[in-house]
Amino acid sequence: MRGENLARLKDCMRRAEAGEELTLGFFGGSITQDSLATRHEYCYAYRVFRWWETAFPKARFHYVNGGIGGTTSHYGVSRVVTDLLMYQPDFAVVDFSVNDEPDVFFQETYEGLIRRILSWPSKPAVLILNNVFYDTGKSAQTYHNQVGDWYRLPHVSMRDTLWQRMKAGEFSREELSPDGLHPNDKGHGLVAAEIVSYLEQVKCRMWEDETEEPLPSAMTDNAYEEALRLTIREICPKLDGFRADTREKNGHLDHFRNGWIGRREGDRILFEIEASCIAIQYRKTIRHPARRAEMILDGDENHPVLLDGNFDENWGDCLYLEPVLHHGKRGQHTVEIRILPDEYESAAPFYLMALIIA
Repeated sequence: MRGENLARLKDCMRRAEAGEELTLGFFGGSITQDSLATRHEYCYAYRVFRWWETAFPKARFHYVNGGIGGTTSHYGVSRVVTDLLMYQPDFAVVDFSVNDEPDVFFQETYEGLIRRILSWPSKPAVLILNNVFYDTGKSAQTYHNQVGDWYRLPHVSMRDTLWQRMKAGEFSREELSPDGLHPNDKGHGLVAAEIVSYLEQVKCRMWEDETEEPLPSAMTDNAYEEALRLTIREICPKLDGFRADTREKNGHLDHFRNGWIGRREGDRILFEIEASCIAIQYRKTIRHPARRAEMILDGDENHPVLLDGNFDENWGDCLYLEPVLHHGKRGQHTVEIRILPDEYESAAPFYLMALIIA
């Protein structure tokens, strides 16, 4: 069991055995959302939820799925309150190992996310899920599991289990995943089976006493634990050509709402914020051509940042996140975004979703 502290997870199981009411949450990217499952009920998250219902028939369970395809823990830490924590989860699976890059930046955003969940008043039991690119074995799990080990959290790895079984010839990559990443129905079932196998081991020991430990100090610089996502609901920037999107947002998967739209060359928007970390979240679209913009931080015209609305992939529009200040000086900053010239008058508008600050 790698030295995990299982006090919270055992407590969840004991409460479930006693017939209490619990909320089970799943938070991550496209695999958690249910990508390539033919029905949502076949995705790993719902299958794990069904295990809890079957294993503890006297309990009443509620299911929360906060998966959003193509997103990282950087975005995750800024949205975890509204997409998971406000439902007061008792148990949460966290899955960002194939969306985060394996580096220290995402290790820090991931730690911020984990600390935010662990600190929530409902005291969720957290299980880290490490998915994998089946063609290459790539994953951020080494960086993520260093965080998990720091907090003595359990983690279940597809690189250490399914990928190894695939390489040994037990099944082909195509049997698991048509694209080498997102599981099909069989793949989702196998991912769920690995998680369930772990939960079954804990269930066998759930009556063994274990004391929950206090939250340790942070492992990284931990600048992102209190990250905020600023949309039209949270901030009122100065508009000069840009307009606020008046359409109502319908759930956490209705992505391109509550932002700002720039349609013409020279349209501008200006934010004044207090932060030490700033990122711009905007739409990259497959509808070419699309408008491009430049971002000017603190009036530094000599170092603009290009925000290109054109997306080179073909799987759909991307919720792109561009960090423009990381571990900067905490204080007042200005962020100005201007629409650049474009030879195509019919270019898709630039959609600014949010600023994420910490």
